[in-house]
Amino acid sequence: MDLKLAFQQPFAEAVAFFLAKLNIPTERWDDLWQDQHAKGFMIAGANKAELLADFREAVGKAINQGVTLADFRKDFDSIVKKHGWNYKGSRNWRSEVIYRTNIRTAYAAGRWQQLNDPDVLEQQPYLEYRHGDSRHPRPQHLAWDGLILPADDPFWQSHYPPNGWGCKCKVLSAGPRDLERAEKAAPDLAPDLNIDPETGIPDGIDKGWDYNVGQAAEKSFSILEDNLQKARGRLQGEV
Repeated sequence: MDLKLAFQQPFAEAVAFFLAKLNIPTERWDDLWQDQHAKGFMIAGANKAELLADFREAVGKAINQGVTLADFRKDFDSIVKKHGWNYKGSRNWRSEVIYRTNIRTAYAAGRWQQLNDPDVLEQQPYLEYRHGDSRHPRPQHLAWDGLILPADDPFWQSHYPPNGWGCKCKVLSAGPRDLERAEKAAPDLAPDLNIDPETGIPDGIDKGWDYNVGQAAEKSFSILEDNLQKARGRLQGEV
């Protein structure tokens, strides 16, 4: 496969990732944890099937059609009014969190699939971490900017972005020319990870974000088993 053509194709992988999710009514944002978010679609506090389904349609449209945040907010307002939903936080903050979190994770999952295509890896066997243009950059994310590691390095299991709420970091495909550009004779060594002994999460990663959404998308739905049981109970309560 020609590399240029591979990255110019419509982003069907991100759309497919989102379409494959199961709706999971929840009360809190951490009712789904880490890699479970790759298999389940949730909106914290959206514990009614019809409410969650309407949000699913709005987010899916944003991912599939490239809907802007301003347009998504119109859908958000309509859904809130229709269901009389009482949500936490301000309207602008909450709608942006829903919009950007779902779009960025779908994009990241799709990119992981593209980056790990065997034909791509044959010519570009490395991945390069690039810091995003955040208003308040995280020091650790800045420190990882330009880091080039093999695509199968364990570092990417916990540090493939997004690495937290609002994280705009990304990963690019890299090969010998990129090492030359960066004046590196070989790929970098993965940095030592400082793990918080209380949370078990590496420094620089937000709580619940220390997983690779692309790898998680390849797992079976069995990771949602407990959550599906709870969801069935909530849905039965609606009847």
